[in-house]
Amino acid sequence: MAAAAPPPTMAPMPAISRADVAHVARLARLDLTDDELDQFTEQLGAVLEHARDVEALDTEGVAPTAHPLPLRNVLRSDVVRPSLERDEVLAQAPEAEADRFKVPRILGEAP
Repeated sequence: MAAAAPPPTMAPMPAISRADVAHVARLARLDLTDDELDQFTEQLGAVLEHARDVEALDTEGVAPTAHPLPLRNVLRSDVVRPSLERDEVLAQAPEAEADRFKVPRILGEAP
């Protein structure tokens, strides 16, 4: 019986540099302090190291998985059922206008 071929070796990914983190922060319009740059450089380096470990795993023959358990949507028929009267519900609302709930304007929305 022939031995299985070892997985192809991957070129090591370069560690993320402080300059890379600063560049990404600038693109995201984040103003980071020097301490934050150092902290995030270390943290992102650890994430990339873990990604390298996962990438090195032999996944030959492993089916792609979106979720570890079989899932299915449980749908029910849309059936009209008795509910509260509109006037009764609107009478209990803090504010109502034109047979609808009146809610505060969303910030930044033009009047």
